[in-house]
Amino acid sequence: TGSGQQSVTGVEASDDANSYWRIRGKTDGSCQRGTPVKCGQAIRLTHVNTGKNLHTHHFPSPLSSNQEVSAFGDDGEGDDLDIWMVQCSGTYWEREDAVRFKHVGTEVFLSITGEQYGHPIRGQREVHGMPTANHHNYWKAMEGVFIKPSMDPAKHDEL
Repeated sequence: TGSGQQSVTGVEASDDANSYWRIRGKTDGSCQRGTPVKCGQAIRLTHVNTGKNLHTHHFPSPLSSNQEVSAFGDDGEGDDLDIWMVQCSGTYWEREDAVRFKHVGTEVFLSITGEQYGHPIRGQREVHGMPTANHHNYWKAMEGVFIKPSMDPAKHDEL
């Protein structure tokens, strides 16, 4: 059921290589690499392995009947339903902070409540959108590459 777009699921394992997402700016705004993400900033989340964006629209999710969250687009290019607002407590999204992602177009919160799929993706949990802020929609970056902004934008110290 649903839109037929690629499912987005959650797993318990923190070392799952298929769980990496790249933070990008909106299509009409720049987001310079290494610049801190501000609380309240609109972003896109692009799946590293597939190049698809985290997306939602008015389709019911198959297990919980909340709002379906899918992966959409090609090579990071999608549409205006790929934009999420970062909600956090300070000025910037800090590494250890739990944050919420509120969808700009439909105003749902990115959530996971525990419903698990069967065959062929047994044990993976449904990721969906919920209309209210609650304990099911906190997210925390557990691992990945955190890039500090360079003092001199012309200087690069990575390989």
